[in-house]
Amino acid sequence: MRGVVKRFGSQTVLDGINLDIRTGETMVIMGGSGSGKSTMLRLMIGSLTPEEGSIELLGRDICSLNEKRMNEVRKRFGILFQSGALFNSMTIAENVALPIIEHTDLDQDIIDIQVKIKLELVGLLHAADKYPAEISGGMKKRAGLARALALDPQILFYDEPSAGLDPVTSSQIDQLIISLSRKLGVTSVVVTHEMDSAFTIADRIAMLDRGRMLRVEPLEWYRELRDSPPQEAASRPEGERLIRQFLRGEAEGPLTERQETRAYEEALFGVGTTVTQTPSLQPTRS
Repeated sequence: MRGVVKRFGSQTVLDGINLDIRTGETMVIMGGSGSGKSTMLRLMIGSLTPEEGSIELLGRDICSLNEKRMNEVRKRFGILFQSGALFNSMTIAENVALPIIEHTDLDQDIIDIQVKIKLELVGLLHAADKYPAEISGGMKKRAGLARALALDPQILFYDEPSAGLDPVTSSQIDQLIISLSRKLGVTSVVVTHEMDSAFTIADRIAMLDRGRMLRVEPLEWYRELRDSPPQEAASRPEGERLIRQFLRGEAEGPLTERQETRAYEEALFGVGTTVTQTPSLQPTRS
């Protein structure tokens, strides 16, 4: 990504984003709610187009591709959606088989073998004939991952893979991401705000704040910042203190101070909020 700007109307959601993702690594993209993580992911997979800048994916400038050529690029990466996004009317095996049926000319016997291989990779071969309503949330995530693997992608994109899962299941998903990276050599791009997950799976971490890229650093840099003593942290630049507060989940720091100041200014000067002068409900009695 080079100088990427994305706007929705008058609101700039991403402002001058630069990012390189290396082959075979696991890149974690972090940031608070509204920081632009999901928008950034949608730009990477070609479902949104930036107003400014360029995005090169697998050697192609995807900002200049028409839908037909973009679909050819999409066959080379897989996506695990936050909800799993399975088709409820299909069995788990049928969900995984669907991309293979749609995009290849393989015989049904070969497709069946491919589906079994993908389900075995995520530990779900025993649930092949079950429907999404019959399995747990964690199993749905794994089934969605098996489907993302269906066409043997070079890149896997994960949108909040641990969201809504209990700690044990979340840990299992993390280990699965690590295992797939090692076994298959795929590049992984993970959007998350789960700190335990990020520190388990990441090779490098990109930190977004209000649509800007604060830092892109190896995992060890973030670990050292998180664990630094308060006295040392206090002397760091504001951006690093902001990241440290986010990593540690602390109630006090630059993030909350900024939010409190902004909320007060908006309340005081009416920025973005107008108090209605007439009631929305009219009284029935005088």
